[in-house]
Amino acid sequence: MLSGLIQTPTTEKKTLVISQVPSVSFPRSLSIWASALVVLPVFLQAPWVRFHPFSSCLFTAVLLTTGIVAVQVGNPAWKRAGTLLVGFSGSWLAGTLFWGWLRMHPVWHLPIEAIALPLAIGGLKSRWKLSCSFYLASLLGTAFTDITMALTGVMSFWPEVVQATSSEAPYLLSEAAKLVLQPVSLLVLFAAAGLILWLSKQFWKQSARPSEQQEAWRVAAAVLSTTLFIDALFLLLSLSVPSLSGLI
Repeated sequence: MLSGLIQTPTTEKKTLVISQVPSVSFPRSLSIWASALVVLPVFLQAPWVRFHPFSSCLFTAVLLTTGIVAVQVGNPAWKRAGTLLVGFSGSWLAGTLFWGWLRMHPVWHLPIEAIALPLAIGGLKSRWKLSCSFYLASLLGTAFTDITMALTGVMSFWPEVVQATSSEAPYLLSEAAKLVLQPVSLLVLFAAAGLILWLSKQFWKQSARPSEQQEAWRVAAAVLSTTLFIDALFLLLSLSVPSLSGLI
């Protein structure tokens, strides 16, 4: 009888401790979700918006609705995935608006991508902080890419590339990529890449500290590092196999 009185609280304590241990796999899956949503527009949105921008624009509503429904009725994992999807819908809409109707004017790229910037900043401390973190990190990656293109002279090829035929585009992309091999351009490129890596590392450090923004930092780190990977892959293909760079 006495032994039972002693064992009961011990068992309850063990159960409580086990229930408080966080899942080690979910943070990793959150990063995978965020990275996948960075890669998705490259292979899905890019060809879609080229042929039918209006339907791509309407698809924003599908993404937004799916994300909100997941947040409202899903389990904790789906709630977080749904929140990411809401942020992704903002990036999808901005990308569709630019690449669908304004792609000949690179100066408008960053302003259009920043269409939801006030909402994202305002929502960083709300229940939608993962959405805002995803969108803001994507915008930051876009800013790095555009500024680097402008400083290396690659931006001047933009209008020609987007209106070139499938047979002309690889040659133009190759010529644009060669500009990056100039000493000054390489310096700019490495400086930008180094800064992105440093920021990503700082975001990862922040995500390791227990706080309400922990998951938001993790999402931002995953998005920014994936953006660097995509840009590096595009440059590599433009230099080595230009015919494949159009797929990215």
